[in-house]
Amino acid sequence: MQNREIESENEFLDEDSLEYRKETVEAKRARKKKSKGYFYGGLVTGMAVALLIICVVQLAVKIEQRVNRLSAVGDQSAVADDGVIDKIQLVEDVIRYYYYKDEDIDDKALEEGIYRGMVASLGDPYSEYYSQEELTEMMDQTEGIYYGIGAGVNIDELTSYPKIAKVYSGTPAEEAGLRENDIIYEVDEISTYGMSTTDVVAMIKGEENTSVVLTIYREGESDYLHIEVQRRQVNIPTVESYMMDGGKAYIQITEFDDVTVTQFETALSEARENGMKGLILDLRSNPGGKLDAVVKISQKLLPKGMIVYTEDKYGRRSEYTCDGQHELEVPLVVLINGNSASASEILAGAVKDYGIGTLVGTTTYGKGIVQSIIPLSDQSAVKVTVSRYYTPNGNNIHGIGISPDVECVFDGEAYYGDPSRPDNQLDEAEKILQELMDGVR
Repeated sequence: MQNREIESENEFLDEDSLEYRKETVEAKRARKKKSKGYFYGGLVTGMAVALLIICVVQLAVKIEQRVNRLSAVGDQSAVADDGVIDKIQLVEDVIRYYYYKDEDIDDKALEEGIYRGMVASLGDPYSEYYSQEELTEMMDQTEGIYYGIGAGVNIDELTSYPKIAKVYSGTPAEEAGLRENDIIYEVDEISTYGMSTTDVVAMIKGEENTSVVLTIYREGESDYLHIEVQRRQVNIPTVESYMMDGGKAYIQITEFDDVTVTQFETALSEARENGMKGLILDLRSNPGGKLDAVVKISQKLLPKGMIVYTEDKYGRRSEYTCDGQHELEVPLVVLINGNSASASEILAGAVKDYGIGTLVGTTTYGKGIVQSIIPLSDQSAVKVTVSRYYTPNGNNIHGIGISPDVECVFDGEAYYGDPSRPDNQLDEAEKILQELMDGVR
């Protein structure tokens, strides 16, 4: 899945653990010359040379004209001035005149390359350009429709490679043996170094019943793993819940989408009907999602007051508050980890600032910025980082994360080594919740 935006969680991996391998492609062209006779050969050669000279002269005139116009325009504050437009046209002319394979020149790709390059120049992994098709796919995903392998993807900031942030239950990713924190080194033998989550997800997606091969770096393995995963339609609920012994309710939110609010309200209502005396809210590996979704869910849990506020570069502040009419009436434990990011950190940060729950696990990702999707007239869009967000106490956690009240490192060896999947973090959360319910803590 996309990430969200998709966007300090990598304690297990040193900076030099992955070898950066640049792929080179050598174009080998065989040149064969056959003589058809000196006269005809000379005539053809002469005509070709004359034609080439004409083309080169024409191109040189074009280039000189544009260079002169570039010099005349000079340095201006606006990027898209006449000089820039001329230079873009000049680069296009060079490609069309000189690039050796006409069939590789795609007008649409050239155009979109300009837009993607402008956004990429920010150096912000969370700002992206979406084509019309990409925007449609992303909006479908927020409605709970997903086509692919059933895994969430984040960017590993330490290595600039994408990684598996979440493996959803009952999906091709789980069946193939992918794990959280697996570094995606290649997709179908194409390096993913420096790619955005959108580009990586687009490579992983494909037609149903086709396969994709992921080259994986996994901590503890002596070599890369090559894992083939079959693509298919995946329907992923964003909320899972059940009752535990002694009136303890468990609700997991995997991400904050349009469908999440109703799913959470239903799960919380059913927990109350089943005699909930305490709640474990699992936000582990939740990459975030929509701000309005996490605000609405927070309003079902928090006391009266601030949930989160944002500030843009102009100092404009937007506040999101709670009226306190639905404050949670039972003890609360929140599970977090290094892949809990963005919107999930907003909720965890508010719980911590108000002191209404105990955070258990490891320090969160540390994404304290907000993106907006700006639609364009041709049905494409630009997602751009527009502001920082702050917890109720005024903390910006970007690059820092939220530390747990009780640190508990996930025992992956035990979890993946036992078919029963023992979860030591969940066990710790249940223990702490019982103590809170008993009034011991």
